[in-house]
Amino acid sequence: MAAPSVFLLAVSGEIESGEFPGFDDLYCKFSFVYGQDWVPTAGLEEGISQITSKSSVSPTTLVWNFPIDITFKSTNPFGWPQIVLSVYGPDFFGHDVVRGYGAVHVPFVPGRHKRTIAMFVPESTSRLQQLTSWFTGRRPEFTDPKVVAQGEGREVTRVRSQGFVTVSFNVITKDLHKLGYDVGQ
Repeated sequence: MAAPSVFLLAVSGEIESGEFPGFDDLYCKFSFVYGQDWVPTAGLEEGISQITSKSSVSPTTLVWNFPIDITFKSTNPFGWPQIVLSVYGPDFFGHDVVRGYGAVHVPFVPGRHKRTIAMFVPESTSRLQQLTSWFTGRRPEFTDPKVVAQGEGREVTRVRSQGFVTVSFNVITKDLHKLGYDVGQ
């Protein structure tokens, strides 16, 4: 039997919940970012959750429990997939504004994993821009949220930490070891 030329990475799980003090009625968008040698073979590369509100049972937590499920194939691990999250919600005037961006690599080791992602928002560079953006409802945001998963140009972006999102991953790999890659136990 011929040796495999690709390996598979199957990822399922869910965007479980978020904590954004002072905010309510938020929804989450996700997308996967990966290298040029990676090809999605099944599942969804991006999605958008329902709007969730805080409850009296858990007044600080927003629960999405939004499923993720995707399978990739690749010839090498360079460009290992990352999930990029963008959380949005209404401002004082009812406009949808970004409440947080964050990204994390899909875990390398097969099994069940839980990750808490620190979220951040871009900030205006001057007080005048802050005031103008507040009145117009046009807060600073990335035109492409996938820039969060890349390093280029990020060193000049002013951001502020704001909230956390918890994501659970169920990771399965196939033929990774047969191609000479050892990810441990």
